[in-house]
Amino acid sequence: MSAATPRMSPGRMLAWAALAGMLAFTLLPLLVVLKTALVPNATLFEQSATLWPHGATLDNFRRVLGLLSPEEGIALGGSGADVNFGRALMNSVVFTGVIVVMQTFCAAMAAYAFARLRFPGQRVLFGLFIASMMVPGVVTLIPNFVLLKQLGGLNTVAGMVAPFCLMQGFSVFFLRQFFLSIPRDIEEAALMDGASHFYVFWRIALPLSTTALATVAMLIGINMWNEFFWPYLVGRDDSLQVLPVALQTFKTQTPQGQPDWTGLMAAATVALLPTVLLMLAFGRRVVESVQYSGGK
Repeated sequence: MSAATPRMSPGRMLAWAALAGMLAFTLLPLLVVLKTALVPNATLFEQSATLWPHGATLDNFRRVLGLLSPEEGIALGGSGADVNFGRALMNSVVFTGVIVVMQTFCAAMAAYAFARLRFPGQRVLFGLFIASMMVPGVVTLIPNFVLLKQLGGLNTVAGMVAPFCLMQGFSVFFLRQFFLSIPRDIEEAALMDGASHFYVFWRIALPLSTTALATVAMLIGINMWNEFFWPYLVGRDDSLQVLPVALQTFKTQTPQGQPDWTGLMAAATVALLPTVLLMLAFGRRVVESVQYSGGK
């Protein structure tokens, strides 16, 4: 005889209702962005009171992806700005990808050293890494820019990615907590057989930490994908524009005396889509990995 389904208590119903309200409050801006991206410029303000796009069209996406000429864009009531979002998308992929690989690898090496090696000043140095999380990035902005200018790194891909390629405090702390949870038996056996610490790190520790590494890589990637100020400051050349900078450039173009809101929302949707897909695909693993490492 199957057990009867337990009745939901009033408190639980209230909690679910609150979660549903928070979800609706979170999704509402995204729905407005998507709806604005799908409507023609000429009817945008006529449809301001509804969330359903009447006369939906993909012309706004075609415009921002460079599939229409500037003249065709102006004819549709949009901007004729020469902003290549396809190139900006590729620049963002390169910018984010290089930083994710370099920063994750450097953070993993530092975290393994803090978790497994013993050396003088270890706790002090680890404390400095933790303290670095309290330092705003704007504090190091001017010194980094001056140094990069003296080295001739302005308007280069290397100059755009250099300040972010080394490890950051949170990544080191997160991976260290995960490495501490790995049993030492396999590593000690490898060391007794003559393996070096780097061999153990590369062949044993990293393969056992793929979930944590993927979590760190995703968090870094989302952060760097939305980075605006440093690429704007260093990569002033149009060929180096990343998506956030291209969005700002596109926003400044004002056809017929007003911003091209439909094109801007279409471009914002293109910029937002990769991070949304990543979180939908791996969000549960990220939460589980954070909970697991945070409990150690």
